[in-house]
Amino acid sequence: PGSISATFQEYLQHLGLQDFPCGLGSWNKSRCNARRSSRAQPAGLEALPPGEESPEVLLELLRDQHSPWALPSDCSPQAQRLREVVVLAPELLRGSRVSQLVKSLRILDKGVEEVDEGLLQFQQLEELILSANHISRVTSAHLPRTLKVLELCYNDVSDLQDLCAQPPPQLQHLGLGYNQLCGLSQEKHLTVDFWPSLVSLDLSFNSLTDLLGLVSQLTTLQNLRILLLQGNPLALIPPYRGFLVDSLPKLSILDDIYIWPEERQQFQGLAGQPELIRSEARLVVSIGEMKGLPNPEDFQQLELGCEGPLIACRYCVTYQF
Repeated sequence: PGSISATFQEYLQHLGLQDFPCGLGSWNKSRCNARRSSRAQPAGLEALPPGEESPEVLLELLRDQHSPWALPSDCSPQAQRLREVVVLAPELLRGSRVSQLVKSLRILDKGVEEVDEGLLQFQQLEELILSANHISRVTSAHLPRTLKVLELCYNDVSDLQDLCAQPPPQLQHLGLGYNQLCGLSQEKHLTVDFWPSLVSLDLSFNSLTDLLGLVSQLTTLQNLRILLLQGNPLALIPPYRGFLVDSLPKLSILDDIYIWPEERQQFQGLAGQPELIRSEARLVVSIGEMKGLPNPEDFQQLELGCEGPLIACRYCVTYQF
């Protein structure tokens, strides 16, 4: 429980790959036995035994929306393709051969906590979407080398060291938005040494603060075209967008906004002025109305030396950000 392997097995059970019209059973027994035999005759030369169905009939039961074996309309196209492949080649259910057919794996909001070693069974996997889970650590040795897309948004990732130990060399998109990345040590993991093929990087809504340090690393990613950094404290720096646009001349999209040539021309030369990047901010707080406090004007009417006690009031105001 809590691992990708366990969640995938539950997913397979939900698809009913072991049951009619998929899987191995009396409905396709002779066909499976014929494939094992070296003397099997070519398809179509032999009539089906009683009680068995042809692959065409079985596929129709899966594809007909009115069939009791049809998947709900909100299921992914991959789920339908997987069931059809198992109908045509039910012997793939033996062992872990089914996982070798999967090129895209989406596990969203399933309580996954561990990216376990069982993921290596997916030898053809190119896209892995694990958003909205409880993953805090990703061991890169457990990721298939064929991976091109890795999405980890809305998790608990706070450190990239394990992910960058042996990252997939062909990875083109890395999604780390809405995690807990912070401090000055994460930027060193975002260089071409770890991600030579990276085209798209999502670091939005973390706690990154070192804009200069981050940019110095991102400039090594020669293939980077899409970058998301909105929601980080460093995005509050006034010259933030202009500094990035001028520092990364090959970037096409920053924070979901296309970079037009006019904007690049406008910010030309800003990358050579790092002194404009200050780690400070000015806040202006305006209080519109306060209730329940004495009016200071009432005390201004008092004259020095007058009889009666003089009442002084102090107030402490705390701002929480």
